[in-house]
Amino acid sequence: MSDFTPRYLADYRAAYFSITRVDLTFELEHQKTRVTNQMHFTRNKAHNLPLVLDGEQVTLVSVKLDGEILASTEYQVDDHSLTLAVDRDDFQLEIVTEINPADNTALEGLFKSGDAYCTQCEAEGFRRISYYLDRPDVMATFTTKVIADKRQCPHLLSNGNKIAAGNLANGKHFVQWHDPFPKPSYLFALVAGDFEVLRDQYLTMSGRDVALEIFVDKGNINKAHHAMASLKRAMAWDEQTFGLEYDLDIYMIVAVDFFNMGAMENKGLNVFNSKYVLADETSATDVDYFNVEAVIGHEYFHNWTGNRVTCRDWFQLSLKEGLTVFRDQQFSADMHSAAVTRIQNVRVLRSQQFAEDAGPMAHPIRPEKVIEMNNFYTLTVYEKGAEVIRMLHTILGKEKFRQGLDLYFSRFDGMAVTCDDFINAMADATGTDLEQFKLWYSQSGTPLLTVSEYYDEQNAQYHLTIAQSNNEQPALHIPVGIELITSEQQNDAHLLALTKAKQSWTFEGVKEKPVLALLTDFTAPVKTNFPQSDQALACIMTRADDEFCRWDAGQKLLTTYITRVMKQPQMSLPDSLYQVFESILSADTAAAFKAEQLTLPSFNELVDSIEAVNPIALLDAIETVKRSLAKQLAPLFLKQYQASAQAGYSHDGIAIGKRALKNVCLSYLVTLDNHEHLLSQQYQSANNMTDTLAALSCAAAYPSQELNTLMADFAIKWSDNTLVMDKWFALQASINNDTIFDKLSDLMAHPLFSLKNPNRARAVIAAFTQNNPRYFHCASGRGYQFLIEQLVLLNDINPQVASRLITPLIQFKSLDAKRQSMIKEQLVKLQQHDKLAKDLQEKVDAALA
Repeated sequence: MSDFTPRYLADYRAAYFSITRVDLTFELEHQKTRVTNQMHFTRNKAHNLPLVLDGEQVTLVSVKLDGEILASTEYQVDDHSLTLAVDRDDFQLEIVTEINPADNTALEGLFKSGDAYCTQCEAEGFRRISYYLDRPDVMATFTTKVIADKRQCPHLLSNGNKIAAGNLANGKHFVQWHDPFPKPSYLFALVAGDFEVLRDQYLTMSGRDVALEIFVDKGNINKAHHAMASLKRAMAWDEQTFGLEYDLDIYMIVAVDFFNMGAMENKGLNVFNSKYVLADETSATDVDYFNVEAVIGHEYFHNWTGNRVTCRDWFQLSLKEGLTVFRDQQFSADMHSAAVTRIQNVRVLRSQQFAEDAGPMAHPIRPEKVIEMNNFYTLTVYEKGAEVIRMLHTILGKEKFRQGLDLYFSRFDGMAVTCDDFINAMADATGTDLEQFKLWYSQSGTPLLTVSEYYDEQNAQYHLTIAQSNNEQPALHIPVGIELITSEQQNDAHLLALTKAKQSWTFEGVKEKPVLALLTDFTAPVKTNFPQSDQALACIMTRADDEFCRWDAGQKLLTTYITRVMKQPQMSLPDSLYQVFESILSADTAAAFKAEQLTLPSFNELVDSIEAVNPIALLDAIETVKRSLAKQLAPLFLKQYQASAQAGYSHDGIAIGKRALKNVCLSYLVTLDNHEHLLSQQYQSANNMTDTLAALSCAAAYPSQELNTLMADFAIKWSDNTLVMDKWFALQASINNDTIFDKLSDLMAHPLFSLKNPNRARAVIAAFTQNNPRYFHCASGRGYQFLIEQLVLLNDINPQVASRLITPLIQFKSLDAKRQSMIKEQLVKLQQHDKLAKDLQEKVDAALA
């Protein structure tokens, strides 16, 4: 079968064989690790089909069937599989392979992160370790023995509970682990190396003591305390919210620098990108602290939503990821400001997922077709998947949602199931018809709601009509939260069930025409077509009970003027807009929420909503609106900036909010020439990384003579901190001036830069393409050319990272004709590259189709 042959959901068939037990032995060596894999197989139903095992980039040493060595004529091996005919219904198979962790720059299977051995098996990495039925519906209990040099690798880790350990000859030792819970191969994990360990314990709600261990590189143990506290908060939250407790004797987290993903939920042994574990008061920003807690929670919550109940096939990926993202978002909302957390979730959805829905790789949250599975770890599967779960939570209510989840676990614990199984459990537990709701799993695209209203003053009736459309697909079940705002004390809130292509509602006893606040708490991942006057939006901003709607009305108002300025660059902003901002700055509201209200819609949030857009014109319009607001309201911005300053450092919610507000005000003030001095003042006086980076980010956006001095000083201070230097590289790649391409060349040649390190590659390439749109989209096309050049290099090093970095280049349909042409020209060059990995090939082909 060709590498580029699609797999279809409709073609799913259960495995012809099962594996019930797996005994693994790893003899770790830098370039020649030997893996002995003993498996117990049973035949599923009567058939005479051969056993076909997945395997890639492994060297086969031997095969034994029930203890007898097979001759090479008794099986067939190709680049992707091992095939043998077996005439038994119950048998043991032992396969010995050799692999090369040191040269595995793709970071799938077993690889080296620095001096440590590490695995990443999701989605299909286990086949790079041993021949296996590498699919999520084949579940077995694993026992793993790890052998290595004791001096080089004092810590030998795998899934489950430790059952044996001892010393061996020649300075080697072993540790043996057993995981009593059946799991698919994608949840297998192994880590071996020399780490520092932070230890703690947790007493579950049933009274079980669980050992907690976080493994970090030497010298980083003081940066693991926040991660440990976050883990304990997540464990307690999951017990209190969903009645779910941890089930093994030990829970381990390992932080590594070389990792393609954010983290991986392997049963009992989570492997993390170090950026989502390490944080301390001097080197981590408030965002870093938030992200560490959120990702720690996410991977822990997977213990039930992903591990105990897993997905039958990879088309069902959102079964575990959408549900678990929803759970981590709820956790973050409970730990912090629920409104601000929701706003930040929606910003990601609008700036990135909506673009994915409109792009060449658009797919439902349960895809119908897959070529390269790694390409479907997408914002659609994760973030939109979480929104679908959130809609279900909204429709059912908190108590019924919990009832449905309880039934789901009791019905499917220890099984590999489908998205339909999940929805059916929710329906059965609550007596709710969810057949129409299931369409969310099979439809791609972002629905558009077109809203019209009519007020009947004579009969005191308010009439509301909503029509839904999405590329002529069937009508979805869309929960629509609304608020009717009148001069009366109490706003009137409703949850509407939009289930038809067009639907109307009449509200009685409405004594005056209300202002409609639409999509309270963003009840559905949709776009809206509902023009409202400046006065109506200003009313929502000040009068709505729902904080999301208050924020969203402000974003709509700002978007209106940004688009107008883009068409008429010389136009003046109205006094009413300044008055709205003045009221926000003067209002007695939480600082974190105020910071969100003051933040303009980003380029990425706006670009895909404007047809044939000139990116530079859009950026100029955003900048014009920002400068105009800053110039008109400079005294108020400065007053708020100064009032938000804090003498000491703390990390509570109030302090975090004040820093956010302070730095948003700074971003306005530095657009004015007479406030440049604030940047160096803040940089020099900052007692935390949030304020330091805010000063440098503003300096990069509005380069001054001091920029190089500040950047050089920062590099000297932090050159020995890998994660902070990632921030430095990202800042450099974001500098907004004409020297950026020389700067990029210098960064790529920097002694601390390596394309083999995903974090460092992303720090330069993704920072440039996502945070520096003026030069990524520059008229010469050099930005597009730069990205293609890096993708060609990464194609041979780490195709998975390359495939994720290409995203800004394939979502070009909203851009003007000139840029579309330049992008297509570059994509054709990439398409013609010799031996293009299927990760990239699939996306390039889709973009050019």
